[in-house]
Amino acid sequence: MKTSELDYELPPELIAQGPLERRDDSRLLVFDRETGAVEHRRFRDLGSLLAPDSLVVVNDTRVLPARLWLERPTGGRTEVLLLERVEGEVWEALARPSRKLRAGMALGPVELLEDLGEGRWRLRLAGEPDGEAPLPPYITEPLADAERYQTVYAEESGSAAAPTAGLHFTPELYASLDVERVTLHVGLDTFRPVTAETLDEHELHSERYEVGDEAWARIEAAHHVTAVGTTTVRVLESVARGAPLTGRTELFVTPGFEFRRVDSLVTNFHLPRSSLLALVMAFAGVDETRRLYETAIEERYRFYSFGDAMLIR
Repeated sequence: MKTSELDYELPPELIAQGPLERRDDSRLLVFDRETGAVEHRRFRDLGSLLAPDSLVVVNDTRVLPARLWLERPTGGRTEVLLLERVEGEVWEALARPSRKLRAGMALGPVELLEDLGEGRWRLRLAGEPDGEAPLPPYITEPLADAERYQTVYAEESGSAAAPTAGLHFTPELYASLDVERVTLHVGLDTFRPVTAETLDEHELHSERYEVGDEAWARIEAAHHVTAVGTTTVRVLESVARGAPLTGRTELFVTPGFEFRRVDSLVTNFHLPRSSLLALVMAFAGVDETRRLYETAIEERYRFYSFGDAMLIR
Protein backbone atom coordinates (compact mmCIF):
# COMPACT_ATOMS: atom_id res chain seq x y z
CA MET A 1 0.00 0.00 0.00
CA LYS A 2 1.36 3.42 -0.93
CA THR A 3 1.76 5.83 1.96
CA SER A 4 0.02 8.50 -0.14
CA GLU A 5 -3.21 6.55 0.37
CA LEU A 6 -3.09 7.74 4.00
CA ASP A 7 -3.37 11.38 2.92
CA TYR A 8 -6.44 13.56 3.40
CA GLU A 9 -7.14 17.30 3.62
CA LEU A 10 -8.31 18.63 6.99
CA PRO A 11 -9.45 22.23 7.57
CA PRO A 12 -7.16 23.54 10.35
CA GLU A 13 -10.10 24.80 12.41
CA LEU A 14 -11.20 21.18 12.97
CA ILE A 15 -8.07 20.37 14.98
CA ALA A 16 -9.30 20.36 18.59
CA GLN A 17 -7.17 22.67 20.72
CA GLY A 18 -8.50 21.50 24.07
CA PRO A 19 -10.87 19.08 25.78
CA LEU A 20 -14.58 19.62 26.18
CA GLU A 21 -15.79 20.58 29.66
CA ARG A 22 -17.33 17.12 30.09
CA ARG A 23 -15.37 14.24 28.60
CA ASP A 24 -18.28 12.16 27.32
CA ASP A 25 -19.98 15.09 25.58
CA SER A 26 -17.68 14.42 22.62
CA ARG A 27 -19.35 13.22 19.44
CA LEU A 28 -19.23 9.59 18.35
CA LEU A 29 -19.42 8.55 14.72
CA VAL A 30 -20.76 4.97 14.67
CA PHE A 31 -19.99 2.73 11.68
CA ASP A 32 -21.50 -0.72 11.18
CA ARG A 33 -19.11 -2.75 9.02
CA GLU A 34 -21.77 -5.29 8.05
CA THR A 35 -24.42 -2.86 6.80
CA GLY A 36 -22.32 0.22 6.05
CA ALA A 37 -24.70 2.31 8.17
CA VAL A 38 -23.41 5.47 9.86
CA GLU A 39 -24.89 7.12 12.97
CA HIS A 40 -23.98 10.33 14.74
CA ARG A 41 -24.19 9.97 18.52
CA ARG A 42 -22.48 11.18 21.71
CA PHE A 43 -19.76 9.25 23.51
CA ARG A 44 -21.98 8.95 26.60
CA ASP A 45 -24.19 6.63 24.48
CA LEU A 46 -21.37 4.09 24.08
CA GLY A 47 -22.81 1.44 26.41
CA SER A 48 -26.05 1.20 24.42
CA LEU A 49 -24.15 0.88 21.13
CA LEU A 50 -21.95 -2.08 22.05
CA ALA A 51 -22.77 -5.75 21.67
CA PRO A 52 -24.62 -6.82 24.84
CA ASP A 53 -21.84 -9.19 25.94
CA SER A 54 -18.89 -7.05 24.87
CA LEU A 55 -15.81 -6.92 27.08
CA VAL A 56 -14.31 -3.42 26.80
CA VAL A 57 -10.50 -3.45 26.93
CA VAL A 58 -8.62 -0.24 27.77
CA ASN A 59 -4.97 0.80 27.97
CA ASP A 60 -4.31 2.01 31.53
CA THR A 61 -0.95 3.65 30.84
CA ARG A 62 -0.31 7.01 32.50
CA VAL A 63 1.43 9.87 30.70
CA LEU A 64 4.69 11.12 32.18
CA PRO A 65 5.29 14.87 32.73
CA ALA A 66 7.82 14.27 30.00
CA ARG A 67 8.47 17.62 28.28
CA LEU A 68 11.45 19.38 29.86
CA TRP A 69 12.65 22.89 28.97
CA LEU A 70 16.36 23.18 29.78
CA GLU A 71 19.21 25.68 29.36
CA ARG A 72 22.34 24.79 27.37
CA PRO A 73 25.73 25.69 28.94
CA THR A 74 26.32 28.20 26.14
CA GLY A 75 22.85 29.73 26.49
CA GLY A 76 19.69 29.02 24.56
CA ARG A 77 16.83 26.74 25.38
CA THR A 78 16.62 23.01 24.65
CA GLU A 79 13.44 20.93 24.59
CA VAL A 80 13.76 17.36 25.84
CA LEU A 81 10.87 14.94 25.45
CA LEU A 82 11.34 11.78 27.50
CA LEU A 83 10.16 8.72 25.59
CA GLU A 84 11.05 5.72 27.70
CA ARG A 85 13.07 4.77 30.78
CA VAL A 86 15.79 2.36 29.68
CA GLU A 87 17.07 1.48 33.14
CA GLY A 88 17.43 3.39 36.39
CA GLU A 89 18.28 7.01 35.54
CA VAL A 90 18.92 6.29 31.85
CA TRP A 91 16.21 7.32 29.36
CA GLU A 92 15.62 7.51 25.64
CA ALA A 93 14.37 10.92 24.57
CA LEU A 94 13.88 13.37 21.74
CA ALA A 95 15.87 16.59 22.02
CA ARG A 96 16.01 19.73 19.91
CA PRO A 97 17.74 21.62 18.44
CA SER A 98 19.70 18.37 18.14
CA ARG A 99 22.43 19.92 15.97
CA LYS A 100 23.52 22.09 18.92
CA LEU A 101 23.80 19.18 21.33
CA ARG A 102 26.78 16.95 22.08
CA ALA A 103 27.30 13.78 24.09
CA GLY A 104 28.54 14.67 27.57
CA MET A 105 26.66 17.98 27.65
CA ALA A 106 24.92 18.81 30.94
CA LEU A 107 21.47 20.42 30.78
CA GLY A 108 20.40 20.96 34.37
CA PRO A 109 19.26 17.52 35.65
CA VAL A 110 19.99 15.93 32.26
CA GLU A 111 23.30 14.56 30.99
CA LEU A 112 23.38 13.63 27.29
CA LEU A 113 25.01 10.23 26.82
CA GLU A 114 24.64 9.16 23.18
CA ASP A 115 23.24 10.57 19.94
CA LEU A 116 20.95 7.89 18.47
CA GLY A 117 20.10 9.85 15.31
CA GLU A 118 16.83 11.39 14.07
CA GLY A 119 16.80 13.68 17.12
CA ARG A 120 16.81 10.77 19.56
CA TRP A 121 19.20 10.69 22.51
CA ARG A 122 20.13 8.38 25.33
CA LEU A 123 20.49 10.46 28.47
CA ARG A 124 20.73 10.34 32.25
CA LEU A 125 18.06 12.14 34.29
CA ALA A 126 18.65 12.93 37.94
CA GLY A 127 15.45 12.22 39.86
CA GLU A 128 12.00 11.64 38.41
CA PRO A 129 10.45 13.47 35.42
CA ASP A 130 9.09 16.84 36.50
CA GLY A 131 8.13 18.65 33.32
CA GLU A 132 4.99 19.51 31.37
CA ALA A 133 2.35 17.32 29.78
CA PRO A 134 3.81 16.33 26.38
CA LEU A 135 1.05 17.74 24.18
CA PRO A 136 1.41 17.15 20.43
CA PRO A 137 2.73 20.05 18.34
CA TYR A 138 -0.62 20.63 16.61
CA ILE A 139 -2.06 21.74 19.97
CA THR A 140 -0.92 25.34 20.35
CA GLU A 141 -3.05 26.40 23.32
CA PRO A 142 -1.85 25.71 26.90
CA LEU A 143 -3.67 23.04 28.90
CA ALA A 144 -5.14 24.44 32.11
CA ASP A 145 -5.38 21.05 33.83
CA ALA A 146 -2.73 18.44 33.01
CA GLU A 147 -5.06 15.67 34.21
CA ARG A 148 -7.21 16.26 31.13
CA TYR A 149 -4.39 14.64 29.12
CA GLN A 150 -4.83 11.50 31.24
CA THR A 151 -7.61 8.93 31.08
CA VAL A 152 -9.72 8.60 34.23
CA TYR A 153 -8.39 5.05 34.61
CA ALA A 154 -4.68 5.87 34.02
CA GLU A 155 -2.54 3.92 36.44
CA GLU A 156 0.77 2.56 35.10
CA SER A 157 3.11 5.50 34.54
CA GLY A 158 5.34 5.34 31.47
CA SER A 159 3.87 6.92 28.32
CA ALA A 160 5.12 9.81 26.22
CA ALA A 161 1.58 10.43 24.93
CA ALA A 162 -1.97 9.65 25.99
CA PRO A 163 -3.98 6.77 24.52
CA THR A 164 -6.42 9.38 23.33
CA ALA A 165 -9.48 7.22 22.58
CA GLY A 166 -9.75 6.73 26.34
CA LEU A 167 -9.90 10.46 27.10
CA HIS A 168 -13.67 10.43 26.46
CA PHE A 169 -14.53 8.22 29.42
CA THR A 170 -15.96 9.66 32.62
CA PRO A 171 -15.76 7.65 35.86
CA GLU A 172 -19.50 7.00 35.58
CA LEU A 173 -19.36 5.71 32.00
CA TYR A 174 -16.32 3.58 32.78
CA ALA A 175 -18.06 2.03 35.80
CA SER A 176 -21.14 1.16 33.74
CA LEU A 177 -19.22 -1.13 31.36
CA ASP A 178 -17.61 -4.56 31.66
CA VAL A 179 -13.95 -3.51 31.46
CA GLU A 180 -10.57 -5.21 31.43
CA ARG A 181 -7.19 -3.47 31.42
CA VAL A 182 -3.93 -3.91 29.53
CA THR A 183 -0.90 -1.63 29.47
CA LEU A 184 1.09 -0.30 26.52
CA HIS A 185 3.45 2.62 27.07
CA VAL A 186 3.12 4.92 24.06
CA GLY A 187 6.48 5.87 22.58
CA LEU A 188 8.23 7.43 19.61
CA ASP A 189 5.92 6.36 16.81
CA THR A 190 3.09 8.55 18.06
CA PHE A 191 5.26 11.49 16.94
CA ARG A 192 6.70 9.96 13.78
CA PRO A 193 4.81 10.09 10.45
CA VAL A 194 5.24 7.37 7.85
CA THR A 195 7.82 8.82 5.45
CA ALA A 196 8.56 5.73 3.35
CA GLU A 197 6.91 5.50 -0.06
CA THR A 198 5.08 2.29 0.90
CA LEU A 199 3.89 0.94 4.25
CA ASP A 200 6.01 -2.18 3.77
CA GLU A 201 9.13 -0.01 4.00
CA HIS A 202 8.12 1.64 7.31
CA GLU A 203 9.56 0.22 10.53
CA LEU A 204 7.78 0.74 13.84
CA HIS A 205 9.79 1.25 17.01
CA SER A 206 8.86 -1.32 19.63
CA GLU A 207 6.76 -0.35 22.65
CA ARG A 208 6.52 -2.01 26.07
CA TYR A 209 3.30 -3.73 27.07
CA GLU A 210 1.96 -5.93 29.85
CA VAL A 211 -1.16 -8.05 30.27
CA GLY A 212 -2.06 -9.77 33.53
CA ASP A 213 -2.73 -13.51 33.57
CA GLU A 214 -6.31 -13.08 34.79
CA ALA A 215 -6.93 -10.23 32.37
CA TRP A 216 -5.84 -12.31 29.38
CA ALA A 217 -7.94 -15.26 30.54
CA ARG A 218 -11.02 -13.00 30.50
CA ILE A 219 -10.08 -11.45 27.15
CA GLU A 220 -9.36 -14.80 25.54
CA ALA A 221 -12.66 -16.25 26.76
CA ALA A 222 -14.81 -13.22 25.87
CA HIS A 223 -17.42 -13.73 23.16
CA HIS A 224 -16.96 -10.14 21.93
CA VAL A 225 -14.10 -7.67 22.57
CA THR A 226 -14.22 -3.90 22.08
CA ALA A 227 -10.74 -2.39 22.03
CA VAL A 228 -10.43 1.22 23.14
CA GLY A 229 -7.69 2.75 21.02
CA THR A 230 -5.09 1.57 18.55
CA THR A 231 -2.57 0.88 21.34
CA THR A 232 -4.97 -1.63 22.90
CA VAL A 233 -5.41 -3.30 19.51
CA ARG A 234 -1.65 -3.76 19.16
CA VAL A 235 -1.43 -5.45 22.57
CA LEU A 236 -4.38 -7.77 22.00
CA GLU A 237 -3.37 -8.79 18.50
CA SER A 238 0.26 -9.33 19.55
CA VAL A 239 -0.70 -11.69 22.38
CA ALA A 240 -3.34 -13.39 20.23
CA ARG A 241 -0.48 -14.30 17.86
CA GLY A 242 1.53 -15.99 20.60
CA ALA A 243 3.54 -13.11 22.05
CA PRO A 244 4.25 -13.31 25.80
CA LEU A 245 2.00 -11.47 28.26
CA THR A 246 4.84 -9.03 29.02
CA GLY A 247 7.25 -7.75 26.41
CA ARG A 248 7.70 -5.36 23.51
CA THR A 249 5.66 -5.23 20.34
CA GLU A 250 6.61 -4.06 16.86
CA LEU A 251 3.29 -5.16 15.37
CA PHE A 252 2.40 -2.93 12.41
CA VAL A 253 -1.27 -3.36 11.50
CA THR A 254 -1.96 -2.46 7.88
CA PRO A 255 -4.76 -3.26 5.39
CA GLY A 256 -5.02 -7.00 4.82
CA PHE A 257 -4.33 -7.79 8.50
CA GLU A 258 -6.37 -10.63 10.04
CA PHE A 259 -7.80 -9.56 13.41
CA ARG A 260 -7.98 -12.44 15.88
CA ARG A 261 -9.16 -10.83 19.12
CA VAL A 262 -10.71 -7.43 18.34
CA ASP A 263 -14.36 -7.33 17.29
CA SER A 264 -15.13 -3.60 17.70
CA LEU A 265 -12.88 -0.55 17.91
CA VAL A 266 -13.21 2.81 19.63
CA THR A 267 -10.74 5.27 18.14
CA ASN A 268 -10.13 8.98 17.58
CA PHE A 269 -9.53 10.63 14.20
CA HIS A 270 -5.85 10.31 13.33
CA LEU A 271 -3.22 12.31 11.48
CA PRO A 272 -2.61 11.72 7.77
CA ARG A 273 0.30 9.40 6.95
CA SER A 274 0.23 7.84 10.42
CA SER A 275 0.55 4.18 11.37
CA LEU A 276 -2.59 4.70 13.48
CA LEU A 277 -4.67 5.60 10.42
CA ALA A 278 -3.30 2.52 8.64
CA LEU A 279 -4.59 0.39 11.53
CA VAL A 280 -8.06 1.94 11.30
CA MET A 281 -8.09 1.28 7.55
CA ALA A 282 -7.14 -2.33 8.23
CA PHE A 283 -10.11 -2.70 10.58
CA ALA A 284 -12.79 -0.72 8.75
CA GLY A 285 -11.57 -0.99 5.15
CA VAL A 286 -9.54 1.52 3.13
CA ASP A 287 -12.36 3.01 1.09
CA GLU A 288 -14.75 2.87 4.05
CA THR A 289 -12.30 4.77 6.26
CA ARG A 290 -11.84 7.45 3.61
CA ARG A 291 -15.61 7.81 3.41
CA LEU A 292 -15.92 8.03 7.20
CA TYR A 293 -13.25 10.74 7.38
CA GLU A 294 -14.95 12.70 4.59
CA THR A 295 -18.22 12.42 6.49
CA ALA A 296 -16.60 13.54 9.73
CA ILE A 297 -15.13 16.60 8.01
CA GLU A 298 -18.47 17.45 6.37
CA GLU A 299 -20.21 17.10 9.76
CA ARG A 300 -17.54 19.25 11.45
CA TYR A 301 -16.26 16.65 13.87
CA ARG A 302 -13.25 17.66 16.00
CA PHE A 303 -10.00 15.86 15.13
CA TYR A 304 -6.91 14.43 16.85
CA SER A 305 -6.01 14.11 20.54
CA PHE A 306 -8.79 16.19 22.11
CA GLY A 307 -11.19 15.59 19.25
CA ASP A 308 -14.20 13.36 18.77
CA ALA A 309 -14.30 9.58 18.35
CA MET A 310 -15.50 6.71 16.18
CA LEU A 311 -17.00 3.36 17.10
CA ILE A 312 -16.38 0.78 14.37
CA ARG A 313 -18.36 -2.37 15.04
